[in-house]
Amino acid sequence: MIYVQPTLAPGQWTTFDWWPPVGWWPEAARDLLTSGPSASATFVLPPTPSSVHAARAFAMGALSGWKLEELTENMELVVSELATNALRHGLHVSDPGTRPPVHMSLVRRGPLVTSAFTDPASGVPELRYPGPLDAGGLGLHIVESLSLRWGWSALAPQGKIVWAVLT
Repeated sequence: MIYVQPTLAPGQWTTFDWWPPVGWWPEAARDLLTSGPSASATFVLPPTPSSVHAARAFAMGALSGWKLEELTENMELVVSELATNALRHGLHVSDPGTRPPVHMSLVRRGPLVTSAFTDPASGVPELRYPGPLDAGGLGLHIVESLSLRWGWSALAPQGKIVWAVLT
């Protein structure tokens, strides 16, 4: 599902209806903006394990359509990590019978593409430093190493958007 919504005032979004408004860009990455083509694509991920694969395939298709194939390798890894985190950590607050979907958006501004995911959890994403025998915990380190910048913002009344900018 691809959807673009007209611009609304900040603060009117909830985690259940956030879509990137035309011209949206993460506030903490505004200094990175350059001129060039703008586009956005949004995908709804059901709360199932196969959604991570679907998110990667959607991102690769969008980048191909935007003629930005040089970003595919890094974007594939970033999308995998952010989608996994949103599905694993962002949906645990919901009743399993009524889990809302996760929204994934790709926003192009010139040579830059932001990958953004919303989820209903209010937990803060943070870099972890797992022990040598821990099975996971390095996902945000991968996102940080492959992106120009990454971050998150709270959504009202609950939830968050986690984003990463690639070039």
